[in-house]
Amino acid sequence: MVISIFNDVIGPVMRGPSSSHCAAALRIGRLARDLMGGEIRSVLVEFDRAGALPTTHETQGSDMGLFGGLLGWDAADERLPDSPQVIRSSGVDVAIEYVDAGDPHPNTYRVMLANDNESHQLIAISTGGGMMQVLEIDGFELTIGGGDWETLVYTEGDAQAVVQIVGQLEIDEVHAVSAGDRQLVQIESRVPLGEASLASLNRCEGVTAVKTLAPVLPVLSGKDVRAPFTTCSDMLSHYGDEPPLLWQAAVDYESSRGGLQADEVVARMVEIIRILRRSVEQGIAGTQYEDRILGHQSGGFKAKLDAGVLLPAGVSNRIVLYVTALMEVKSSMGVIVAAPTAGACAALPGALIAMADELGLSEDVLAKGMLAAGMIGTFVATHSTFAAEVAGCQAECGAAASMAAAGLVTMTGGEMKYAVAAASMALQSSLGLICDPVGSRVEVPCLGKNVLAATNAVSCANMALADFDPVIPLDEVIAAADRVGKSLPRELRCTALGGLATTPTSLDILNRLDTGKAGCAASCNCG
Repeated sequence: MVISIFNDVIGPVMRGPSSSHCAAALRIGRLARDLMGGEIRSVLVEFDRAGALPTTHETQGSDMGLFGGLLGWDAADERLPDSPQVIRSSGVDVAIEYVDAGDPHPNTYRVMLANDNESHQLIAISTGGGMMQVLEIDGFELTIGGGDWETLVYTEGDAQAVVQIVGQLEIDEVHAVSAGDRQLVQIESRVPLGEASLASLNRCEGVTAVKTLAPVLPVLSGKDVRAPFTTCSDMLSHYGDEPPLLWQAAVDYESSRGGLQADEVVARMVEIIRILRRSVEQGIAGTQYEDRILGHQSGGFKAKLDAGVLLPAGVSNRIVLYVTALMEVKSSMGVIVAAPTAGACAALPGALIAMADELGLSEDVLAKGMLAAGMIGTFVATHSTFAAEVAGCQAECGAAASMAAAGLVTMTGGEMKYAVAAASMALQSSLGLICDPVGSRVEVPCLGKNVLAATNAVSCANMALADFDPVIPLDEVIAAADRVGKSLPRELRCTALGGLATTPTSLDILNRLDTGKAGCAASCNCG
């Protein structure tokens, strides 16, 4: 899969505490809904006991996302927090079970669906930041990333006969896969197959069903998708002795990868910035949500800052304000942007927007900084992960610090080499960062880690602009971070089984919040 800045790095626009839980699960749910033609009577979800989801699926939004997707909602739908109740009240029989499946990935979803006429099974994984992959449907091993129209042709006859018909169509890729004596042909295309083409497939001898799955990503893929570079060293070599600023490389990358015009790439980032600014304003104005640990703190910080009570820290105080506001919106199920994840949604935009406001920089300059950050994020996503369940919080806040440092350098007009150096130094100082959410909510110590990531980015940006030597090239730092993260004990990778998550106070908070939710469910007869 060729990473897209807007699909996989800065996005999706969403609600919920965790992108690897809520946004990815919603995308899985949307694909599962299409597999059933929108008619669902029962759902059984299985989570491997040895994975991360048994302890986090409810508190970090997997249920909310998956059921919202099965209902056909999008990731920013205001109804999303109520999806578990809505799907049950709509007459769908829902069950969640923990099993010993031996799944290699900690965020694996096993979903069994049925209605009066058919049943299907789907296995998918959340890979971080809202990214996901379907690995298996009805026993057929395949790969679906959500960036294409997928047409699945079930046949008891010769799959090659179906492939021959498909060869006459305008499609990107076709794969024939087997499961025992059953056959399935997977067709990928940038546009949905027309009615005539679907009718031809249905008439083919042996075909028992044809299913169409719509894309769930904003930027489509296809067989001709290419990226001009996928590593930092490749990017530096690509441009030679006269490299552009990093934001321009990001435009070149996304234009090539997504088939977008340069001005469209910038315009998409400007729209994301406007969403983020609204979220900052909403957070400072005040948010309310029952199922959270921290209340409204950003308003009090602003009042103290305006009154001159706080220690003088320059732009760092504005960063704390903006980061806190964004985290509070996330924790109140407001609209945020996973940049690169929901758990680390505040570090990058908090740092860049605060710096832009402090210096009086334009929206266009801010968009260029965000694009530069996105370029660094593609290298992380391609060669490592944004999933804390896989590599700890260094994969989230560490990546965000690296991206933000490069973005800050770019906003000053700093050269590509300085932006890359800043990214390297920021990620180096984040290695080993664990994920241990208190009360199994993505608030504490997540707020502090987002602030840490943002201020780390500012320091590393200045160090790079002062020509400090990063020593270790960015590609090597990403590889080292991947090794370190995957070496962390499972208990320290977003399972709520280690670190601060196991302190007596954290356990008391978990019990209090879960008891409150149980009481609400009982009184509402939600099931």
